[in-house]
Amino acid sequence: MERHIDINDFDYPLPDERIAKFPLERRNDSKLLIYRNGSIEQSHFRSLAEHLPADSLLVFNNTKVIRARLIMHKESGARIEVFCLEPHNPSDYERAFAIKGACEWDCIVGNVKKWKQGNVVINFDYNDSPYTLRAEIVERGTREHKVRFEWDADLTFGQLLEHLGRIPIPPYLNRESEEIDLSRYQTVYSKFEGSVAAPTAGLHFTDDMITKMRAEGFGFDEVTLHVGAGTFLPVKSDNAAEHPMHTEHFEISLATLENLLAHCSRITAVGTTSVRTLESLPVLAWRIRQSGCPHTEQVVGQWESYELPADYSTRDVLEDLIGYMRRENIERMKAATQIMITPLGFRFRIVDRIITNFHQPKSTLLLLVSAYVGDDWRRIYDYALENDFRFLSYGDSSLLICEK
Repeated sequence: MERHIDINDFDYPLPDERIAKFPLERRNDSKLLIYRNGSIEQSHFRSLAEHLPADSLLVFNNTKVIRARLIMHKESGARIEVFCLEPHNPSDYERAFAIKGACEWDCIVGNVKKWKQGNVVINFDYNDSPYTLRAEIVERGTREHKVRFEWDADLTFGQLLEHLGRIPIPPYLNRESEEIDLSRYQTVYSKFEGSVAAPTAGLHFTDDMITKMRAEGFGFDEVTLHVGAGTFLPVKSDNAAEHPMHTEHFEISLATLENLLAHCSRITAVGTTSVRTLESLPVLAWRIRQSGCPHTEQVVGQWESYELPADYSTRDVLEDLIGYMRRENIERMKAATQIMITPLGFRFRIVDRIITNFHQPKSTLLLLVSAYVGDDWRRIYDYALENDFRFLSYGDSSLLICEK
């Protein structure tokens, strides 16, 4: 099936001064745009509870941003930046962060032309003793390279990144990371290391706000999707349907699926990464219905969701997944997705409402917003621009509601 999306239809003027370069002093002081079935108003994020049904279930992405940027040097003194994207050997995040001595990662390398061969290093002190981290490219690619790291300190790779790495703030901020980014480019509920970008819709929540909303009857649950650098990749083709979506790994528990089932039609996804996780589930569930197995080793395809029957309901999806996990005695399901959510007839089967920041022009995230609100995305963004909303990762937020 030939698909076409003119990415130029999703452009808008974004002056540099409207991009939030730093976070506000208090997380939930950010502005909140509320879109409800065509109407638009504004408030502040701390008042979010006033705009949601009290029995809503909010779903967070609990991934944690790693200090993925390593500034290394050749013997000649040339500065080489190594940006760790995804573990290669071992290939899962938990083991990759726990390993000592050596590991391999897929990386983006800055100034790679200066790194023809040999090692680059960081000499560092730990507990008053000198150590060295070495890296070499063992396999070159067009954009990403497989890099082998070796180190002599008695540290795991996770501890090493924590000690030597820098938080990879988005490139459009046009600045180096600072002390404030260590805490503020991280949600208050982050748990599992693996992302190179924050799930930024969640940056507005505070512990006190979550506690207060729980007391008022709101439910909270979590999924894990590790955000890759591909989230910043521009759509280069005029036809956005030709844009190859990056792979992102996610995980969801049986208990969370049961909670989702108990809150059908009352599910609010906090951020596009939560949306992508939740809306990848119908594909896994349909595989179960068709073959008895979700085939989680097979990535959820870019367009696979569009092939599902229209009458395959939220309840059907969740019951199929829950039934399979109970039969197989599985507590957590791990999978990966390349899902592309676009206005080309995408059907939201799990998510009822979306909390999200304001996204870059001509981006796949803007396509996702359009898939949910239709052409009203432009009215929403015009309103935000005219009313001094701050944009992108450290910017303000929106609550999107399209009643079914």
